Amino acid sequence: MNEHISMRVNSARLFGLKGRTVRLPCKVLRLSDDIAIVEASDGGQVEIQRKNVEVTATYVEVIGSVVDASTIKAMATLPLDSEGELDMQLVNDVIELTFESRFDKLFPRYKETEPGMPTF
Repeated sequence: MNEHISMRVNSARLFGLKGRTVRLPCKVLRLSDDIAIVEASDGGQVEIQRKNVEVTATYVEVIGSVVDASTIKAMATLPLDSEGELDMQLVNDVIELTFESRFDKLFPRYKETEPGMPTF
């Protein structure tokens, strides 16, 4: 089942997930040819490699593979824009709750990590 998991993360949670598919709710700060710089829900900046992936909104959820602790290679984006601002603090609170062990049955996580990394 682990191969079908795409955990929702913030920038701090990218560490140790290299090669894993994740979902990053974020605010787009800058776009260039094949790169986007975004602000994750915890305020950290992440580089999105977005070759052939459209970014059509200010707030998006990036679905992609973790390259390193500050970079994701995008497979797709989903627009999250509503009318006005998205409460990124609330988004971050929800992300952090999904990592609490009391919610293990509701939010499955990766069981394998890189050597020396804690298992979530």
